[in-house]
This record gives sequence, structure tokens and C-alpha cells, in this order.
Amino acid sequence: MARPKMGRQARRVKGGSVSGGVRYSGGRMRVAAVFHTGLTVSDLDRSIAFYRDLLGLELVTQWESAQPYLRTVVGFPEAELRIALLRLPGAAAGVSGHHLELLEYRAPRGARGDPRTCNPGNAHVAFMVHDLNQAYDELRAKGVRFKSAPVEITHGRNRGAKAVYFLDPDDITLELVEPAPRPG
Repeated sequence: MARPKMGRQARRVKGGSVSGGVRYSGGRMRVAAVFHTGLTVSDLDRSIAFYRDLLGLELVTQWESAQPYLRTVVGFPEAELRIALLRLPGAAAGVSGHHLELLEYRAPRGARGDPRTCNPGNAHVAFMVHDLNQAYDELRAKGVRFKSAPVEITHGRNRGAKAVYFLDPDDITLELVEPAPRPG
């Protein structure tokens, strides 16, 4: 099998690879777990209602912050944020309980970008459901915008599963996935 060609920005080097000027090679640093996924939203209250009331996530806590440490972390000396943490009902707290963090910047106010999934830097969050068609019908009846009807995955490791993309109130792409039936 022929090896795929590396793009212009990436090339193989001894001990790792270089991409965009950053050297990727073996080292001691390792990610231990996923702590949370953060999404920047324009209206925290509206987003809490969407994720809690429509998708069934549990609101863990919410707060406002303009703390110096936070301003340093986000890279805005004038940052003022409203923040909420949500999780799947009954999920473990903390590391690998995988919270969803919603952030509303009161300052500086951001500008909406192009949310199309083909744009570098855009991401999506996938939620697993047990009955995708039922979830799709219910959310669609409540006005949630979908990119298509559910489709069956016909190739690869998720073959037999179903998936669909949909949008939150800020046009953040989300995905619902119904795993493939288990044999036997």
C-alpha cells in the first residue's frame, strides 16, 4: 500500500514531524484525561436552556468571573465571563466526567465566525443516543435545525451506526450518534 503524501505544511523528520513550524516528537508530556469541552456562546441563559431542557444535560454550576488568572488563561486582560458547567445526568464529577463548559464573554464581545464545518478551527461535539430517529423527530418538532435526516454509517469502524449533525442557538455544530447494534 502506498503511503499518503504529506501536505505542504507537514513533513516527516527523524524523531517526529514538523507542521507549521512546530516539532511533533516523542516526549514525556501525555494527556491524562479529557477535563471538559468549552463552547463560546452569545447568550448563556439561552444556551443553558438548550443544552439542559432540550438535550437533557444537567446544570452543575454557573458563575461570573473577571479573575486575573482567567484573564491570563484566555489571553484577554479585560475579560469578563459568565460560565456554566453541564454534564450528563449521573456522570462522575471532575476529570473524565467530561463536562460541557459554556462561556459567554461579557468583555471583550466577540464576533460570530463562519460556522461551516469545513473551516479549520471549527469543531463539533458528538452525543450518543439509543434511538436516533426518536431523538431527531423530537428535537426537530421543537425547532432544532438539522443539516440532514439521520444517515447510516456504511463504512469504517462505526459501520452500522447512525449519525446526524444539528446546530445549537449559536450555530455550533453538534452530532447525535446511535451506535451500531451489537451482534448476538
